[in-house]
Amino acid sequence: MVIDSSPLPDDGVASLAEQFQRDGYVMARGVFSPEEVAEIRELFAKIHHDGVPGFYEKETVRDGVENPDDPLYKYPRIMMPHRFDDTARGYMLHPKVAGILKALFQNDPVATQSMFYFKPPGARGQALHQDQFYLLIEPGTCIAAWTAIDDCDADNGGMMVVPNSNKLPVACPETADSDQSYTNHLVKLPKGHKAELVKMKAGDTLFFNGNVIHGSGPNRSADRFRRAFICHYASGNLEKISAGYRPLVRMDGSEYEVEPQNGGGPCGEGWNGAAH
Repeated sequence: MVIDSSPLPDDGVASLAEQFQRDGYVMARGVFSPEEVAEIRELFAKIHHDGVPGFYEKETVRDGVENPDDPLYKYPRIMMPHRFDDTARGYMLHPKVAGILKALFQNDPVATQSMFYFKPPGARGQALHQDQFYLLIEPGTCIAAWTAIDDCDADNGGMMVVPNSNKLPVACPETADSDQSYTNHLVKLPKGHKAELVKMKAGDTLFFNGNVIHGSGPNRSADRFRRAFICHYASGNLEKISAGYRPLVRMDGSEYEVEPQNGGGPCGEGWNGAAH
């Protein structure tokens, strides 16, 4: 593992925290080195090629995609790799990410989820949504750390965020257009807000509040993947979270439990959050 443990400058972290509080999101340039990006890319290419029995079996892990011609059928997401791969776990607990998160939360962070998206050429995007709808953290909300493993822009389906939507409540979503989005949840743009593209270079990390409305369009490029390593975190003082995210992981790697969230969030008591 080639993780760089050197901290970011204090003034740089403070500037990131200031923008995060204002806009609900902030992008940190070059959090992951080129060597780290290469290791992550190679790790997940191997997992995709070889599979992991009981966790990632290409014959059964289809992420809800039934059409064999769909690019996402051939490249389904890898969910919770930190539960079966030590290198993925190490990158979820990356020291630079931990340092930024501590400034954003104003508390010690804990890790709740890891994911890897391939988003090959021709893949659909993901409709606008809010992460806290799924995690149902109480008290507070989650923060995502979305690290680009390829350069991202409009052509290959880069990230879109809605500034200041962190100040909005979590909404019960509507049904998304399945021609454009592989997930079926959609949070409509509130009046007076618009989604903005965030152009990123490989190794950049976008941090955003769990209430922030975000998503992405299709990958319209002919030959460019838009791979991303995505983790979610909570403040260490949380008391509840949706059951599928337990056990939690402290940034020193130790695991612990909190109460499962029994409330249904904005969709009512009958709804139960799950890893998304």
